[in-house]
Amino acid sequence: MVDWTVAASTARRLVKPGPEISLRGAEQAVAQLRASAVRAEAYVVEVTGLPVPSATAPVLVVDRPGWIQANVDGFRQVLAPLEARSAEKLGASPGMAAVGSRVTGAELGALLSYLAPKVLGQFDPFFPGAPGEPGGRLLLVAPNIVSVERELDVDPADFRLWVCLHEETHRVQFTAVPWLRDHLNAQVAEIVGSTELDAGAVLQMLGDGAKRVAAALRTGEELSIVDLVQTRAQRETVDRITAVMSLLEGHADVVMDSVGPSVVPSVATIRRRFTNRREGQGFDKVVRRLLGLDAKMRQYRDGARFCRAVIDAVGMTGFNRVWTSPNTLPSREEIADPTLWLARVPSVS
Repeated sequence: MVDWTVAASTARRLVKPGPEISLRGAEQAVAQLRASAVRAEAYVVEVTGLPVPSATAPVLVVDRPGWIQANVDGFRQVLAPLEARSAEKLGASPGMAAVGSRVTGAELGALLSYLAPKVLGQFDPFFPGAPGEPGGRLLLVAPNIVSVERELDVDPADFRLWVCLHEETHRVQFTAVPWLRDHLNAQVAEIVGSTELDAGAVLQMLGDGAKRVAAALRTGEELSIVDLVQTRAQRETVDRITAVMSLLEGHADVVMDSVGPSVVPSVATIRRRFTNRREGQGFDKVVRRLLGLDAKMRQYRDGARFCRAVIDAVGMTGFNRVWTSPNTLPSREEIADPTLWLARVPSVS
C-alpha cells in the first residue's frame, strides 16, 4: 500500500529547512529542552497527583527529519495489518502494486513535509518499549520550538519550559496510567481493521461522503477529508478516540496554564500570543481545515473546558477518577457536558 522509503525521502526532500542557528545555539537549545523536560515532569506530577514509575517513556529532542522518520515508523506499524489484508484481498500484480505504493508513499511524504515544521512536540504511543519499560516516547522538535519562540518574540527559556509542561503532561499521562496506551492503540487498530477494501463498499462510502458535503454546504457544518473516508461503524470508534484525545489535550493545556509567573515569568504573554497563533490564517487555515487540524484545536478547547469543570466540581483527586479504567473515560457527549460524566462515574467500580 505504501512505499515507506519513498514516503520518508519525499518528506525530507520537501520539508522546509529549520531556522538559521549557530551550532552552539543549537546545542544550547537541545540541552535546555532536555533540562526543561526534567523540570516540567516534576511540576506536572505535583499538579496532577499522577505517580510516575521509575521506568518511564524516553524523551528525544529531534529535528524535522527525525520527527518525519518517527512518524513514518509509527504509520508503518499501525498500517501493517491493513497492508497484509490488502495484499491478500486485492491481489494486485507486483508491478501495479509497486507503482501504487510509490504514489501513496509520495502523497504521505508530502503530507508529513507540511506537518513537520508545525509540530512542537508529540507523544508517540506506538513506539514499543524495551522489556520491563512502558512503551511510547516523547519527541520535542527543537527547530520548530526555536522558530515559534522567535516568531512570537518571547523569552526562549520561558517558552521552552512552557512547551515542555504541555508535552510532559502527555508523557506522565501514558506512563502513570498503564492501560491508556494499549487502549488507544486498540481503538486505532479497530479503525484499521474495519477499513473497507471491497470496491462496492468504497463506492458506497464515497457516495455517502458526497451527500455529507452537500449537507454541510447547507448547514455550515465543518468537514475534513478524514470525515469523508469513514464508514458509519468507524465513526463510532472515531468518536471514542476524539473524546480521549480531547481529554488528553485539554488536561495538558490545563496543567500548562496552571503554571504561574514564579515558574514561567512571561507566561501570560506567551499564552496570549500563542493562542492568537493557533488560529492560523490565509491558505494555511484552509489546508488545516481540510486535514482536520481545526478539529485538533477544538480538542484543546473542549477538553480543557471539561477538565476545568470537573476539577472545579470535585477537585484534582476527583478528576483523577477519569484514569481508573477505559469505562471512566468521558464520551464525546460528556466532553461537551461534564455534568453527564460527573453523574455517571461514581457508579463505575
